[in-house]
Amino acid sequence: MDIVRVGIIGVGNMGSSHAKRIVAGEIEGMTLAAIADTNPARLEWAKENCPGAELFSDAIEMMDSGKVDAVIVATPHYDHPVLVTEALKRDIHALCEKPAGVYTQAVREVNELASRSKATYAIMFNQRTNCVYRKMKEIVESGTMGRIRRTNWLITNWYRSQSYYDSGAWRATWSGEGGGVLLNQCPHNLDLWQWICGMPVKVRAFMAEGKWHDIEVEDDVTAYVEYANGATGVFITSTGDTPGTNRFEIIMDGGKLVCEKDELWLYKNKMSEPEFSRTWTKGFGEPGYDLIKVETDGFNPQHAGVLRAFAAHILHGEPLVASGVEGINGLTLSNAMHLSAWTDSTIELPMDEAKFLEELNKRRASSRRKEGEGVVLNTENTYNA
Repeated sequence: MDIVRVGIIGVGNMGSSHAKRIVAGEIEGMTLAAIADTNPARLEWAKENCPGAELFSDAIEMMDSGKVDAVIVATPHYDHPVLVTEALKRDIHALCEKPAGVYTQAVREVNELASRSKATYAIMFNQRTNCVYRKMKEIVESGTMGRIRRTNWLITNWYRSQSYYDSGAWRATWSGEGGGVLLNQCPHNLDLWQWICGMPVKVRAFMAEGKWHDIEVEDDVTAYVEYANGATGVFITSTGDTPGTNRFEIIMDGGKLVCEKDELWLYKNKMSEPEFSRTWTKGFGEPGYDLIKVETDGFNPQHAGVLRAFAAHILHGEPLVASGVEGINGLTLSNAMHLSAWTDSTIELPMDEAKFLEELNKRRASSRRKEGEGVVLNTENTYNA
C-alpha cells in the first residue's frame, strides 16, 4: 500500500472539515475515497465538494465495498464505538473523533477488540499536537520539578449560544449526545489533564444541567480530584461564561507551570519546597522563584497532524498522536464526574461502570429530542464540534 484510501462516516461539522483537508491535498499518504452519511443533504454537499469520492447512505455498505482501507468516524457520540467496532472487525483502520464513546463500558469492549485486530485504532486528540501541552508533559515527566502537588484547570472559554444547541436534534440531549460540556467540549481537556498529570484515584463533582441554556445536559461543572501520591486537583468548566478563561496550572515541589493564552510560564523555585521547609529557620519566608517563559518548538498541526500521523502509521509504522485505546481515560473522568454529581458522592477509580450506565439510562429514557435543523456550523478556528 502506498496511499491510504479513507472513507469518512458523517460529514457534519468535523467530518466535512476533515474532508476539505484531504481533498486539498494537505494529508500526505491519504486520499478521500468515499463518504457515508444518512443525511441526503450532506451527501449532496459531498458530491459538490469531494470529487472522486464514492457516496454511500450506509456506513456498513461503504466498509463492505472494498473501496476503503480506513475510516474516520465523525458521527454523534453513541455511534462511535459501534462504528469503530464494525471497522476493526473487518480489519479496516479506524480514526475516531472524540469522545471514544459515551460510557466506558462500551469503549472498554472496543479496546479489547482493538487489542486483537490487525487494524490501527486512533482517536482525534488533536490538542496533543499543541507545542505548549507537549512541553508541559515533557517537563512533568522529566522529574526535574519534583512531584506534582496540585493541578488546577479553569477552562471556561467554551462559550456556546442557544443557537449552537438548537442546530441539531441530537445536541445537548441525554439520548442523542449523552452529555454536555464534559462530553462535547472537554474531552480534549480531560485527555490532556490525565495525559500530562496522570489519572486520579478519587473524583467529587458538582454540576448544573441547563443552568445557562435551554438544554437538559450539564453546562456548568466544578470537580475536585485526589491522586495516589496525595496531590489534589480542581477542574472547572462551563459553556455559559463570556469572556471565559483557559488557565492550566501544575504545582510541583520545584515550582509551578502555568499555561494561559497559548504561552507557557515556569515559576522555578530557587530551592525545592520540601528542602526549604526543612531547612529554613526564620519562620516567615518563601524560597523565591525565577519566572521563565518556556520556549517550545512552535509546532501545532492540530487535526491535520493527527491525520498525517494516522496515514504514516498505517503506511510506515510511525507513531500515532493518540492510540484509540487511550480514549477511555478522559471518558472515565467524565463518567466519574457525572456519577458523582448524580449520586452526590465521591467516586473511587476504577468506577462502577454498570452503575454509571444505569444512571445514564434513566436520563435517556426521559430525554427530550428537539426539532433540529441539522445545521452544519463553521468550525474554523475552533477545536471541537
